Amino acid sequence: MTSGLVLAEPATTAWQVVVNNATLVPGDTRTFNSYNQPSLNVDQLVVFRARSRGGQGGQPAHGVYTRDMALAGPVLTVFDRDFLVPQPNNLGTTFIEPPSFPRIDLWSDTVASRANHQPAWRYVVGIDPDTGEEIESRAGTTGIYANPFDTLITAASNLGAVSEFDFFAVPDLSPQTKFDVFPGSPSVTDGSTLVFKGNYVVDLVGKTGVYFRSLTDLPIPSGEGPLYPAGGTQPAVLIADSQSTLIPGTQTIFGSTAPPSAAAGQAVFAGFDNEENPTQGGIYLAPLTGSAPPLTTLVKIGDPVPGEKKGTLFNRFGEGLSFDGRFVAFWAAWGTATKTVVLQCPEEGSPARLAYCQALYPNGYAVEVPVNQGIFVHDTKTGQTRAVAKAPADFSDFVYWNFSGRVPGEGEGDDDGELARWRSASFVAVSGLVDGSLNDSNAHVAFKARTGNVTDGTYVDPMDGLYLRKGPGLSEIITLVATGMAGTLLDPQAVYDDDENPVTAPMILPVTEMGIEREGFRGNSLVINVSMGTDEAGWAGIYLTEVVDPE
Repeated sequence: MTSGLVLAEPATTAWQVVVNNATLVPGDTRTFNSYNQPSLNVDQLVVFRARSRGGQGGQPAHGVYTRDMALAGPVLTVFDRDFLVPQPNNLGTTFIEPPSFPRIDLWSDTVASRANHQPAWRYVVGIDPDTGEEIESRAGTTGIYANPFDTLITAASNLGAVSEFDFFAVPDLSPQTKFDVFPGSPSVTDGSTLVFKGNYVVDLVGKTGVYFRSLTDLPIPSGEGPLYPAGGTQPAVLIADSQSTLIPGTQTIFGSTAPPSAAAGQAVFAGFDNEENPTQGGIYLAPLTGSAPPLTTLVKIGDPVPGEKKGTLFNRFGEGLSFDGRFVAFWAAWGTATKTVVLQCPEEGSPARLAYCQALYPNGYAVEVPVNQGIFVHDTKTGQTRAVAKAPADFSDFVYWNFSGRVPGEGEGDDDGELARWRSASFVAVSGLVDGSLNDSNAHVAFKARTGNVTDGTYVDPMDGLYLRKGPGLSEIITLVATGMAGTLLDPQAVYDDDENPVTAPMILPVTEMGIEREGFRGNSLVINVSMGTDEAGWAGIYLTEVVDPE
């Protein structure tokens, strides 16, 4: 099933520790112990979301951090639970958590991340006719925060219903309408252009769209005086939405859009007529200029699948797109053959979400997974789409599942404001800049895949791994890291020494889990998060390697 796999050459797997479970949280005596997939730019500035354990009965440290690996610099905090929410904030509100992985501009140090918090703005909505007293309201519980001008600012917010903050509102709508939540992770390009997905409500109907906003180093006017630091008052610009935008080449309005990826002044996103059962839609590109950027179709449902027999057509695409300004890497499926996988509720995470999952699915949740699926890369310059790896030819599966979202009666969840549910994702990252240039048609693609057989709805002894391929199709598939590998191949501290039995030699911890995100491969640098462990001990961290082009 995996005839193309070979072990990585030593030069490809010379891993550096970015952070691990021995790294102190900045300004704290506790160490990190949990990490989401990291992102990085071409200069090896790594950004990541991480947590510590709780200490002395308190809340764990939880925030967004960076480390400059080119200089082997210290870990720095972008923001955490002790940080004040940037203006507008007249309530002294601090952050609660970043609910999704942060992202970074390809060519600059600008970081963007979502975050949740208590209301940040108190304002007057009217006068009580009986008492003559002012009626106050409070708003602003979530937003997107970025540092294009070094200091953290509010780049987008659900304060859009407040009259003096109309630039935060959903564009092109009357009356003034706020965004409710910003699902997924925002992207940033050209140092100060934010690209994001936003959800909102029109006439009690939920809507969604993809937008960009140009940030400027200017204050926000308000009744309380100029608010600074801030990102100016440029309103967001609509790229596509489910309110009015037609799917290119059709007379059908988008029914769903996915969080975008941006680079080189352009954005790519996936959009469909129906998220659960799409019949129209695909992957689209938009320039981040003007008031109505045109959409270019890159790949769509009904296009032929590269390398398959004539008449074999794409019928499904993944939402997570990796984009470097020229190449777009993505997951897709074709055909009608499926296999049944029974998902079991997670054992770790939010207690409320675990209980909610168990209440809904005490015996597991059965899903149908496409048999024919794969990882592909599209060249926006030549218009060519090529296959990187496929199932069942190379691997068994590229689809991973998690139960996430908001638990009824609680605030925003780890992904968006929607109720917790089972969600699927695929993980892929592309870089055409391994050789320092986007002028040629060669690109390297890193991706996550599983090998194993399903019996009675369950994978039996599966092997998960992160893999790398150049071309694609021009080289063998290289194993970067896989379950069961010695953790010391990435981290010399991935060992367990039983102090109660000094005769026993230290045990090397095997790799158990790994992750990569769409902005985890930039230039020739690739960054991942990995967990290692046994029943006795565990270890984890974030690791970086430099990919060597064999040519």
